[in-house]
Amino acid sequence: MRFSTQVLLGFAALVCTVVIVLTFERPPVHTTQIGYRGVAMEDVANPRTLAVRVAANRLPEVPDAADTDGPKAHELYENVQVLGELSAAQFGRIMQAMTEWIAPAQGCTYCHNPENMASDEIYTKVVSRRMLQMTRRINTDWTAHVGQVGVTCYTCHRGQPVPAEVWATAVLPHSGLQAQRGQNHPAPVANDSSLPGDPFTPFLLQANEIRVISTSSLPGRNPANVMQAEWTYSLMMSMSEGLGVNCTHCHNSRSFGNWETSPPARLTAWHGIRMVRDLNTAYITPLQPLWAANPRGPADGPHGARLGPGGDALKVNCATCHQGANRPFYGAPMLEGYPELRLISAGPARAASAE
Repeated sequence: MRFSTQVLLGFAALVCTVVIVLTFERPPVHTTQIGYRGVAMEDVANPRTLAVRVAANRLPEVPDAADTDGPKAHELYENVQVLGELSAAQFGRIMQAMTEWIAPAQGCTYCHNPENMASDEIYTKVVSRRMLQMTRRINTDWTAHVGQVGVTCYTCHRGQPVPAEVWATAVLPHSGLQAQRGQNHPAPVANDSSLPGDPFTPFLLQANEIRVISTSSLPGRNPANVMQAEWTYSLMMSMSEGLGVNCTHCHNSRSFGNWETSPPARLTAWHGIRMVRDLNTAYITPLQPLWAANPRGPADGPHGARLGPGGDALKVNCATCHQGANRPFYGAPMLEGYPELRLISAGPARAASAE
């Protein structure tokens, strides 16, 4: 009996050691005060993981600026719907940059028929046109989130046809609680917790209410229930991981629901959630029929699939742009080298057609 007790105690100590090692940060961990003293308003950073993220968030070299004089692209080339107002030199520069940003291995033929560059027969050309319009939308209408830094195709793609951080609506088993709530199964997007495994569909595709914290201590004043709170916490955990930040980067630890005492980053994130929702509903999901009609080909590589397990389009979330950095590429001025991407015309609606 004594031996068994010792074995059990030893096993328990081993389990505790493993839990501590795997779940706690190994020092040193750096903290930076960002708010009121004494209320844990701090940004927490692990210098080891930070070094890895900084190395992964480096921009390719920016080519020399192109001449703005001379004939326009729409005067020289056929079927130029969204870059026609650029000079021929600017047009060529952006085309070359897009090739390096999105399909460096495949080259120009990833979107173009080399025998007829004006043709829309390759579906990726139609997709790219719509993505350019989406880029313009972000850089002109969502400055409340991206500021003057802006985005380029490289912000998300980073040298591959399909961005690494995308999502699709989860297909859940049809049994038990998991089928009803998407819970009780560790999900990477929820930091391997048992919180709902798809926090994106209700908030980044649909417009469900995210805020669940009461503004009053009186009972009966908060219509949110426990299930809604779990969905919200799942979304917050995914955002924390995607941006490489802790909760107090956006929230005041004294009162998570109070806007007046929250850091400015909270308002930026508020706009970011709505921007992502706009991109998913107006630009990504309308392309689903086009992707469904053109399944992955051998040129697309391991990240070539465009549809999720349920047949819906792969969509964007916060991590698609941020990829572990609190600001994409830690605030590098994306548009500074490519001001043309703020000038792209909206283009015709048929650009998003699957025809």
